Amino acid sequence: MSSVLSVNAGTAFDLPGVGMTGIAKRPVTGPVEVRAPGPSGVGGSGLVGDDIVSLQHHGGDDQAVYAYAREDLDAWAAELGQPLVDGAFGENLTTTGIDITNALIGERWKVGSQLVLEVSVPRVPCRTFAVWLDIRGWVKTFVVKAVPGAYLRVITPGSVQAGDHVEVVYRPDHSVTINLVFRAFTREPELLPNLLGVDALPEEAKELAARRTMIQLDNA
Repeated sequence: MSSVLSVNAGTAFDLPGVGMTGIAKRPVTGPVEVRAPGPSGVGGSGLVGDDIVSLQHHGGDDQAVYAYAREDLDAWAAELGQPLVDGAFGENLTTTGIDITNALIGERWKVGSQLVLEVSVPRVPCRTFAVWLDIRGWVKTFVVKAVPGAYLRVITPGSVQAGDHVEVVYRPDHSVTINLVFRAFTREPELLPNLLGVDALPEEAKELAARRTMIQLDNA
């Protein structure tokens, strides 16, 4: 059964070498309200009480909630030889029983009794992520693995808590997954044409895919 193992939120702190960040997510108890936070650059986290500092790069409606699978954290822990607690990757929802890597863009999840979330775009690693984990060469390692987790937008607001069931209630009629989008934007640009016409991708991602595809065609 697919479910939420942990709901994680963070308080902004000063990370040496980076500055203020909200990446340190920790499990919280009880239900947490989730709502659409507002446009990119203005809205923060979809979870009430969860800090996001760099609004230019994080948060907003298309990145309202970040989900990562416990199964994938366990695989990383085995590879890295160190434990990874729920929230270790800065995720808001640590899940079990749902294949986030192969979730379709635009797929919708009903979480608990009311909350509905929509798969939006993969997480792309940044310097803050690498400094936070303190793993040498982490960004490259993360990119090669291509198990990025998914950002979700809020379709129907509601509350979420550990133990909530996650049900996939809608799958769009295409084959563009979180994994494919991540690979297209990182190491396999030849996949970019597959992203064109995927309505549920954020506008910024669609524009970037179209622009890079045109560059490829011009250079062909």
